[in-house]
Amino acid sequence: MPLKIAVYPGSFDPITFGHLDIIDRALKIFDGVIVAVAKNSEKNSLFTVKERLALLSQVLVDHPQASVDTFDGLLVDFVQKRGATVIIRGLRAVSDFEFEFQLAQMNRSITKEVETLFMMTSVPYSYLSSSIVKEVSSLNGPVDKLVPPLVKAALDAKFNR
Repeated sequence: MPLKIAVYPGSFDPITFGHLDIIDRALKIFDGVIVAVAKNSEKNSLFTVKERLALLSQVLVDHPQASVDTFDGLLVDFVQKRGATVIIRGLRAVSDFEFEFQLAQMNRSITKEVETLFMMTSVPYSYLSSSIVKEVSSLNGPVDKLVPPLVKAALDAKFNR
């Protein structure tokens, strides 16, 4: 029986406990999850792609079924090249759904071999986003309950603390 592989794409700038919640839960469903960092030159990222890959690799060191990669171009092309059949998308609130639904429909129109699975974020993380983490951290606010310790250290370094 072939392995069921899913791709969890995002900017992960930085990775949060909300992202990790989705990854942990996806690993209970799939044989493997590829956490795919999108190269998006239009986004003003705090961390470089290389830094995000390194942080993800360190945070996921105890998750052997999870791997880390990066992509640019069409997500569905990346998914198929990696032998995956499912895209995982996390939803925090109804406000996320419309945009994610449009993306899923576009991906489905490109290829019917790739499905999109929406996973609701667990309640403690329903408000959490990388943007909020960066904003709170930039103002020297507490982010200990939002990100792993090594991510907090990386944020502190970025903000010269």
